[in-house]
Amino acid sequence: MTRRPRRSSGRLTLADVAGAAGVSPITASRALRGERSVDPTLAARVHEAAERLGYVPDPAARALASQRSSQVLVLVPLLSNALFVDLLEAVHRTLFPEGYLPLIGVTHYDSAEEELLLRTYLPHRPAGLLVTGFDRSDAAHQLIAASGVPCVHLMETIHAPGMACVGFSQTDAGAAITSHLLSRGRRRIAFCAAQLDPRVLQRAEGYRRTLRAAGLYDPALELLSPERSSIALGARLLEETLQRHPDVDAIFFCNDDIAQGGLLAANRLGLAVPARVAIAGFNDLAGSDQMVPPLTTIRTPRAEVGRAGAALLLGLMRGTLTAPACEELEYELIVREST
Repeated sequence: MTRRPRRSSGRLTLADVAGAAGVSPITASRALRGERSVDPTLAARVHEAAERLGYVPDPAARALASQRSSQVLVLVPLLSNALFVDLLEAVHRTLFPEGYLPLIGVTHYDSAEEELLLRTYLPHRPAGLLVTGFDRSDAAHQLIAASGVPCVHLMETIHAPGMACVGFSQTDAGAAITSHLLSRGRRRIAFCAAQLDPRVLQRAEGYRRTLRAAGLYDPALELLSPERSSIALGARLLEETLQRHPDVDAIFFCNDDIAQGGLLAANRLGLAVPARVAIAGFNDLAGSDQMVPPLTTIRTPRAEVGRAGAALLLGLMRGTLTAPACEELEYELIVREST
């Protein structure tokens, strides 16, 4: 059988595979998709030819032909934050074995950048969409709604019609760590935060709610920095807090990396932890259990959020889940020697 010429780009085509296997392009396509209607002998011949020639299917052409894509767009704020790396790893491990390819977009906590990513990728008709939280521009909300692409929101929960989400209560988690500090006899509890994304501000609300209920809330004890969370920033925030308010006896840091920085600064300054000042963090990031003393924190279910969110999206994409659902996961207070 005469083989058809390749496209002018030199890319190996399905027709090349079909010619090498001695079947029609339609049969080759069905065999590579794993359709059972293809004779097993022919299917084996097609797969052998594809492997021998090094043929890689064109996902764009396949999506155009089937009107379905195998790509899932996943939008996260940062890749430098271990929180989202753990989440993405779980998403990949859930979707990839099911034949879906995560396509990662990074928003850098910028609503305009998120909107641009949506305008860029939604026209390619991804099979599904995973986004972080609910805080985005009106235009981004409209783009998601108008696309008709199944969407699951991660890291936060809200019970609203038509809204699919997987997460945990950031506010309750913030209240839990503050209540723990109160139970240790602390009365002048500061809150130090960075980045100031919606989830950080929800933790702050949990802190405020708990201290107001105890009659101990003092807004002057909040140090909120728009800078990116880092160990260096945590050190500065601890020093600034104690310079302004020498009577502070505990600090709740909004994230473990700035808590680690605060703890290192306390050690450098000769401040006894927790005797002079108790220090607590959030997220239980790598290294927190190795600090001196080990850091009290909230262990967040970020990997489980990724797994459960991807599983929920699979149900929506395949039609096995008839309506969006909201799944609230559990966080865990990890008490160590820093408090």
